[in-house]
Amino acid sequence: MQIRVFLTLLLLAGLSGPAWGQDEQHQPARDAPAQAQAQNQDPEAATQAYLARLSTEDRARSEAYWNGGYGIALLQFIWTLALAALLLFGGWSAKIRDRVEGWSRRRWLQTAFYAIIYGLLIALLSFPLTVYVDFIREHQYGLANQNFGEWFGEQLTQLMVGTLMMTGLVLALYAVIRRAPRRWWLWGAGIVALFFALVLFISPVFLEPIFNTYQAMEPSALKDRILAMAQAEGIAADNVFQFDASRQSGRISANVSGFLGTMRIALNDNLLERCSDQEVLAVMAHEMGHYLLHHIYLIMGFLAVLAAAGLAFVHWGFAYLLPKFGPRWGLRDLGDVAGLPLLVALIAVYSFVIQPVSNNLIRAIEVQADVFSLDTARQADGFAEVVLKLAEYRKLDPSPVEEFLFYDHPSGQSRIRMAMRWKQAQLDQKGSGKSK
Repeated sequence: MQIRVFLTLLLLAGLSGPAWGQDEQHQPARDAPAQAQAQNQDPEAATQAYLARLSTEDRARSEAYWNGGYGIALLQFIWTLALAALLLFGGWSAKIRDRVEGWSRRRWLQTAFYAIIYGLLIALLSFPLTVYVDFIREHQYGLANQNFGEWFGEQLTQLMVGTLMMTGLVLALYAVIRRAPRRWWLWGAGIVALFFALVLFISPVFLEPIFNTYQAMEPSALKDRILAMAQAEGIAADNVFQFDASRQSGRISANVSGFLGTMRIALNDNLLERCSDQEVLAVMAHEMGHYLLHHIYLIMGFLAVLAAAGLAFVHWGFAYLLPKFGPRWGLRDLGDVAGLPLLVALIAVYSFVIQPVSNNLIRAIEVQADVFSLDTARQADGFAEVVLKLAEYRKLDPSPVEEFLFYDHPSGQSRIRMAMRWKQAQLDQKGSGKSK
């Protein structure tokens, strides 16, 4: 479990994971006859031909991992509420506040000390669950490459970075709570959006290199094609970077992110080693689509609205619960930092309930990036092959209700069907003499 529970509102935007991902170290077997056959079939038949490529065993493993994720998400939600209850009803939160008040008379320093202690305490209490979810379970499904020592060292680094980020956000939120106790939630929404923008700005240069080594991609025809595609679409890039994600897992990923001087086109070594040139181009075009369609600004606006609604819920929840339980918990008012566990619990409740809304918006954005990929890279079969790789950890064909509620990306079946329909449309245009 991530200790940065204060960033739950950011996670609502669906940016906690890459658009393309991978778990296993082996590829699904290439089936050239099946692909050739799919090229001569109608879109639905071609889609089914691709879906049939996944063996019964692989499909069962994929669905077991994905379905188990629902239980993990519920357990983490309950765990967050349980820890908040422990700190509040057990009086721990008030005792920590009383202790830090003896360390400094400056309230902002008291808040910072509390936030650091709180973050470290949550990490310690959550460690057994973190080990199971992020290490044991990932290895059980072939998702991870690190041994325990390597994984634990990286967790400590994440803890330090996350604690610093969390402390800054908590300081800003409590500053506006104390200055504008009635309308703090509006100012708080702006702070969350600005914080998110800052993280995006510094991430390519300062955060991501902490965990992986970035270096220029070796000269190759593929690199030239990626740069040519980027420049043709108006992306001012003169290099492509690769990073050693294989240290952590076999997942494929790429991104085009950053602002101004921090903009970077990057892909991981798994993508290069496991995928054909056509597949790489399909993935890179998808990521360029996010960048060129300004999805980050859409997400930031959406995040600000979600944050305002969520913090308004927190404001209401505090006003309702404080008279009933405040004396028992040792809380003084909304601006009392000892109420931070309650703030976190209320955000967790709001996030849990609102997740389908966030998922649907992000899924719509992902569809746009998929369309951009097909129109730009023009690699329908490469696109479908990548989707099959994603199926190693993501259920290919959920029910419509399941996809609506729980998927922040289109299902694999939907994506392959879109690619095959696009391909058929191109063949129809070519046959009628309308192709480029």
